[in-house]
Formats: sequence, C-alpha cells, structure tokens
Amino acid sequence: MVDPSGPVTSTDTPSEAALDAAKSKGEGIVVCDACPVLCRIRLGRTGACDRYGNVDGALARLDPMIVTRRVAEREGAVVPFVTGAAWDGGIVGDAFLTGIGSGTTYPDYKPAPFIVSARHEGVDMVTVVTEGIFSYCGVKLKIDTDRFIGPELAAVRARGEPVGHVTTAEYGSQMLSLGGVRHLTGGSKKEGTVTCDTMLALCSKGAVELAIDGGAAITVQAGRPPVIDGVTEERMRVGCGSATIGIFARQWHGHVDEVIVVDDHITGVLTEHQAGRFLDMQPSGIRIRGRRSTPGRYFQVAEPGSGWGGTDIEDPLTIIDRIDPKAARPGLRLLMVSTTGEDSAYYVLDDALRPVPAAMPEAVAKVVERIGENCEPALTSVLFMAGAGGSLRAGVTENPVRLTRSVRRALTRVTSGGAPVFVWPGGGITYMVDVLDMPDKSFGYVPTPAIVGPIEFTLPLADYAAIGGHVDRVRPLEDVLREERHRIKAEG
Repeated sequence: MVDPSGPVTSTDTPSEAALDAAKSKGEGIVVCDACPVLCRIRLGRTGACDRYGNVDGALARLDPMIVTRRVAEREGAVVPFVTGAAWDGGIVGDAFLTGIGSGTTYPDYKPAPFIVSARHEGVDMVTVVTEGIFSYCGVKLKIDTDRFIGPELAAVRARGEPVGHVTTAEYGSQMLSLGGVRHLTGGSKKEGTVTCDTMLALCSKGAVELAIDGGAAITVQAGRPPVIDGVTEERMRVGCGSATIGIFARQWHGHVDEVIVVDDHITGVLTEHQAGRFLDMQPSGIRIRGRRSTPGRYFQVAEPGSGWGGTDIEDPLTIIDRIDPKAARPGLRLLMVSTTGEDSAYYVLDDALRPVPAAMPEAVAKVVERIGENCEPALTSVLFMAGAGGSLRAGVTENPVRLTRSVRRALTRVTSGGAPVFVWPGGGITYMVDVLDMPDKSFGYVPTPAIVGPIEFTLPLADYAAIGGHVDRVRPLEDVLREERHRIKAEG
C-alpha cells in the first residue's frame, strides 16, 4: 500500500546519473513527469498531488481509469451512447473510456495517454483521452436566491484569501465567478493554493464556505440549497414583482383591490400594471416609493438585503409613499407579498385610509400558497470552465489548429469525464461542464497550482487522420480495457 504522507518534491530535473546514484543507495527514487513540479518520489510514497506514487521502484498512476457503461436508455449524467444507424456526434459503443485517471500529455510533446478506437455501424471511430492540467480555468456558481449576497465585483474569499468575485445577477439567481489564472498564479502563494483548494472542493461536489466583501457569508455545494448567513434557502423566486403580477393577476381579481409584489429589482403594483388594466381594475390610489419604469413597475423601492423580495424591508408598509384620497376608499383590500410567497401581509384601509392588518381571506391565501408552489427549489449549480490549450491539443494532433476547426465544424465531440460540455464560440476550445453530470472524483490538482480535469475528443478515424492525429498510437478499446487498470461506472 502506498503511504501518501510526506512527498518529496523538487523543481529540478535530476540527471540519469543522479537517479542511478540514488538507486545504488537503495533510495529507489523515481521522478514523476506528469506535471511541471517533477516530484522526486521515494519508495512507497506519493507525489504532491497524491495521484502518482512510487510502487516497487516504478512510477504508477494510483487512481484507476473510469470507464462508463450504459445499462439502460436514459438522458442523464453521462453522454448518451449512439444507438441509431448514423453517428450524430454522441459517444459510440457500449463502453466509453473517460479521461479520469488516464494521465496527462505533460511535458507537452507526448501524445495523449490513450487514443482508442471502436467500430460503430461499420465506421471506425477514435476517442482521444487525457487529463488536462488547467491553469486557465474557473468555476461559475449559480446560486438560486433573491437575497442580497454582495455587490457586483465584490471579492469572494475563502479562508480569508480572494478567490473570485460577484458577477452579474441572473433571473432569480446570484452568480459568482471563482478561480481563474490571476487568482491561481497572479497573487500570493497562499492565494493560489486556497483558490485551487476551493475549486477542487466545489468540482468534487463538496461544501465550501465563502465570505463576500460587503455581503454575506455563504455555504455552497453543487446540487444543494445555499446557506446564506446561516439560513438555508428553500425557494427560487417565481419571477420578478412584475412577472408575479402578470402570472397571478386573474387569480387575485375579485378577491383584493390592490396587490403590491415587493422585489429588489422590479416591484409590481397590480392596478397600475397592464394586467390590472386588462382586468378593468380601478386605481387604488396607493403610491409606492422608487423609480417608476412603466405602469405598475418600479425600480429601487429599497436597498438590497435579506428581507422581503431580496430587499432590506422588514415592514412592507415602509415602501408606501402616500395614499391618494381621491382614489382610495375605506375598506380597500390590500395584499403585499414577496416573489417567493414566503412573506405576505393582508390589510384593509380604515376610515382614515390607513392600512390595518387583517385576517387573510382563504381565497387570497390560496394564491399566496400557489406562488410558493411555483417556486423551484433553491439550489447551487457548479460549472467548471476551462480552455484546452496548445499543449493539450498537441497531445491529439501534430497540428493543433485543425483540432479546433474540427470541433467548430462538429466533426469532433468534446466531453469531460463522459459528460456533455458547452463549447464557447470564438477562438480556442473553451468549454463548460456541470460537475453534477460527471462521475465522482473526476478532478485532481497539481501544486503549481492548477486543476486537473478529464477531457475526451471523439471523431471518425478518417477525420482523425485528416487533422494530423497520432494515428500510430491508436489502440483498440478492447485491448485497453484488457490491459489497463480501470473501473466501470454504470450509468442508466
């Protein structure tokens, strides 16, 4: 059993004479060339990444390669295998060799560790399998909440070190951009190490605690609800205040005289909104604070926060600027509600036109409940994003630009650990993958620091030869599975 404690590392490449001398002393040191660190590993030890070790005096990859095998028809975590008569760019065959545990192309001049062939419907196909050492990589987090977690561009910290920033909020979600080459290599050594650790934990589907400058402390984990300042989020909002008005206006009609849906971005007022006008609702005379955009839609009614609708509001009546006696009347029924339905209050105007709390009628409460019913569960999504660089592409072909062009023309399918990826338009091969679609333990690291991730390129053998691929290194898939240490992961 390899002892993972105490790797011996060096950035100097030892000469053959030095290695011979070490062996003659009984040290049995081997040098790992899987990344630029060039760990010198003693017998029974591992390198700094714990992925390679010295087993009986020879360098060995300690993790098995992962082979996915489909056991049932389904759309799911691993790319569906092709079953039709024509290849549509999907993965071929009953078994698919992933890049997980395959090894890398470092020191860059080497072909990919595995270039495997399989025959499908009379067509010879090739899958080039490798693990990329990604310095240019990051993690994008989609956090389903309307609560304020921090201002855009604010630093996101892990263990006190900056590891990313808050980026543009999307519909019903806050967004974080973590990692990237500047955090990995452009700051202090500690910043790079913490950034790498944070990304690896998130990509490995683990929980990570983050703190946002001027914002919240959050705990995030792929596929789990975010925890914001110690409170677990349950609902992703049904829509902005205006959208909520539009969705439920007909259901409120006849049961209330005015509805105000409080939202940090667009607060909706039913009788002013086009939906209320369409239903011939009479103006209520209730005017709210904020900047009026279009009828029934208001911006900046309050500051961002963890209160109603992602604002800092605890008492919803504070957003009412005035009540016009020319339009309002005693007995007017007012509902105030948030975009998730978690906060709601019902009022009736008294003789002085003051909103007085009242018991919410069952018909109104039913619609509030329906808002909650239409809110999807609040989750955290983790997408790994990386660029397949020149050295990685050189492991596929002697002419890397041809691989890029082949990907652009959809002749080559890119996957990561067998999972589908989105390839960005423009130059290079920049891709994103949902870590939940990937097998467990898909990622590793090297202490440069950088993230190690699987990547596979699948294309017809004839096209592989045409782009200058390393055809002399092609091995039948059956031979690889027979000769190499691997583990089957069933999908279905």
